[in-house]
Amino acid sequence: MNCSSSAFSCCGVSPPVLANPRGQFTASCLTRTNQKAHFLGSKQFPRGIHNPANRASLRLSQREVIAFAGKQSWDIGRFAKTLFFFNGPPNPLKVVESILTSLTASAPTEAPKKMETSDVVLVTGATGGVGRRVVDVLRKKGLPVRVLARNEEKARKMLGPDVDLIIGDVTKGDTLDPKYFKGIKKVINAVSVIVGPKEGDTPDRQKYSQGIKFFEPEIKGPSPEMVEYLGMQNLLSAIKNSVGLSEGKLLFGFKGNLLGKFMWGALDDVVMGGVSESAFQIQPTGSETGEATGLFKGTVSTSNNGGFTSIRTKNFTVPEDLSAYDGVELRVKGDGRRYKLIIRTSYEWDTIGYTASFDTTKGEWQSVKIPFSSLIPVFRARTKLDAPPFDASYITAIQLMFSKFEYDGKLNPTFAEGQFELPFSSIKAYLNEPITPRFVHVSSAGVTRPERPGLDLSKQPPAVRMNKELGSILTYKLKGEDLIRESGVPYTIVRPCALTEEPAGADLIFEQGDNITGKISREEVALICVAALESPSAVGKTFEVKSTVPFSEPFVIDPSNPPPEKDYEVYFKELKDGITGKEALEGTPAQV
Repeated sequence: MNCSSSAFSCCGVSPPVLANPRGQFTASCLTRTNQKAHFLGSKQFPRGIHNPANRASLRLSQREVIAFAGKQSWDIGRFAKTLFFFNGPPNPLKVVESILTSLTASAPTEAPKKMETSDVVLVTGATGGVGRRVVDVLRKKGLPVRVLARNEEKARKMLGPDVDLIIGDVTKGDTLDPKYFKGIKKVINAVSVIVGPKEGDTPDRQKYSQGIKFFEPEIKGPSPEMVEYLGMQNLLSAIKNSVGLSEGKLLFGFKGNLLGKFMWGALDDVVMGGVSESAFQIQPTGSETGEATGLFKGTVSTSNNGGFTSIRTKNFTVPEDLSAYDGVELRVKGDGRRYKLIIRTSYEWDTIGYTASFDTTKGEWQSVKIPFSSLIPVFRARTKLDAPPFDASYITAIQLMFSKFEYDGKLNPTFAEGQFELPFSSIKAYLNEPITPRFVHVSSAGVTRPERPGLDLSKQPPAVRMNKELGSILTYKLKGEDLIRESGVPYTIVRPCALTEEPAGADLIFEQGDNITGKISREEVALICVAALESPSAVGKTFEVKSTVPFSEPFVIDPSNPPPEKDYEVYFKELKDGITGKEALEGTPAQV
């Protein structure tokens, strides 16, 4: 039996030969002093150990057990305390199963299974004029699409019977269960309050297609406040965990009450008879900015065939869903040693840990990024090829370790016995850079213009002139935009001018500051939204867009000579951060 693969070997180290006060031995392996031991029951002693010379060593107190192999005191009290803190010992049946497996296991010959990723794009408002065109564009690009719609029959009739569909209404938060959005990392939101002619429309909605410039409008259905503002609150709440935050998700740190989110405990080689000892502490002024920081410190020893220390969180009450992110980033002050980060996705005590080693630079604060795709499934220091792929949506615990061993019998080249310290000020999930938009929103030009000082309303589009008559439609659209900008989600806000049924292809004008008027085709807006999803230049930008074709001139294309596809990145690169048009309000927002 290979000691490094035994069932008790949490880190590639072998279990001790233990005696209890009743004279029963409880574990085994061949020690370096050639003492033989076996798994024995009561009064069954191995011939090489059980002799009169050893009887004195069986007289043990209830607080201490002697580990014969290394002749070092083993603290059974600390062992029991560890088990109690982490909710109990391993399942005995699993221990036996592990022993049998380890006897026949061979070294890994294949790479572990890769983590699954999702490219599904959610389109909300998918049965509207812009939304259904967004679905078409995404499908033509071969991207998987899921849609959110209120009316199942209408959605399937318009988008196909096999459309991946969520039935929900942004105005009703209880219909937007976050579990429906699991795995979705990108959203194009084309939800909008419905505006229609007071006198009604033709069956094929000709008046709607012309735009409100050509009819007297009124709100149809839920109010602008319900759709554009409260609906945005509900939608962001439902998808926020799925799409992620630009600054990442802080898991451990000293902002707010995040420190209390984790309960750290020591998990050292005492669990298999060793004498190494570590602890988690808080240093009130230990960070690089003089603020509080966490500290993983201790003393590591190879006595009793040990050689590792670690601190591990108690299992989270609710699993952390980090599926929106690409990895975990630690801010640490290095000591020149190599450590391990272990992430667990099971509530069981002794199970696979998804593991990555990282090196540190002595005396320097550094950021260590560990991509989820680099994590190795490890069980007792052996790679598990048959392990399921890492599931970032179900994280139950996190562990930091300093060990003599790497994986599959390899040694840590920086290991040294003695004291060590690893201050760490934060642990957070991160998005890969360059970050691209995760939430693209179709808003409207004119949202900042109602009651803008000095604005001649007679020269403005009908929606601006009739803002109050239409339930403060533009005011609530602006409030909805503000929710997006404040959410922390990587976003792009597209403000089209008057929408038409004309084809895409006309020359375009992109502007910022909310001053332009004009028209643009719904098809063109859909193309812009899909292009924005892939553009780092579009992140955090708000802009208006129109075609160069005047209202008085229809835009048509020759099917035999269509216009070339646009490179929207050319436009995105010219956009500036922080320009929304609210600057012109001079602190006097429109009244509702």
